[in-house]
Amino acid sequence: MTIQWFPGHMTRARRQIQDKLKLIDIAVELLDARIPLSSRNPMVDEILLNKPRMIVLGKSDLADPRETEAWIERFKYEGHECIAVDASTGTRVGEIPGLAKKLLHEKIAKQLSKGINPRAVRALIVGIPNVGKSTLINRLAGRNIAITGDRPGVTKGQQWIKVGTEMELLDTPGILWPKFEDPIVGYRLAMTGAIREQILNIEDIAFFATRELISRYWDTLVDRFGIDVERPTDLEDSSEVVRIMEAIGRKRGCLISGGNVDLEKSSGIILREMRAGKLGRLTLESASTY
Repeated sequence: MTIQWFPGHMTRARRQIQDKLKLIDIAVELLDARIPLSSRNPMVDEILLNKPRMIVLGKSDLADPRETEAWIERFKYEGHECIAVDASTGTRVGEIPGLAKKLLHEKIAKQLSKGINPRAVRALIVGIPNVGKSTLINRLAGRNIAITGDRPGVTKGQQWIKVGTEMELLDTPGILWPKFEDPIVGYRLAMTGAIREQILNIEDIAFFATRELISRYWDTLVDRFGIDVERPTDLEDSSEVVRIMEAIGRKRGCLISGGNVDLEKSSGIILREMRAGKLGRLTLESASTY
């Protein structure tokens, strides 16, 4: 299955961002810490041009902490200021305004040398759908002002939001890119909830997710679902992956007539529990392999 999702509002969002760039001091590129590479929109470099930028790894509470640290080092090596945050609890979110000022220190110093009192930093928050932009903004602002939701496409327009006296944030709709050159990227985005589920084959996505979990987090998968099965040795054999999905379905009572497993129900359980962090902290992309 080829996964693509680029509704019309994403084209409008891109144009709106470009129209506002002259007002922006710095961009905050928000990535999903579980899939830092796949959640990085390749169009962002083209859109932002040479604007100062920091990378924020969101949903770090759902990601493997060792891998998150490796990604931070990777991005810093590439010349980007990078921080991992948990917007749901506020962990390290309060450091973002200070990091923004650090990146703009030369500009601020020049203004002060001319006797100009620097205004609040204007920051653009950019990222893919359902990466947690609105949750991060609400945490920074200290109030629920941006609409949030556990599905992609919640934010439809732009709005300026004040963060105390230090920063003003421009919230924008999440944007994907028109074509995923690597089909694995599409599957990882779908697996973590960045693509509207109504356009997906849920069994296909759960199959991909199960294969990833078998490969990377087998013990976690077994412990969470309480299944007593042999680990597949050949993940290219689709029947072996389906065997694990069926074992999970039987354990959770997803049975239909004849004692067969309802794979659609089993698939829904696998995806919901993985996205909610019930399988623990998982990272699907390693910084050492990219």
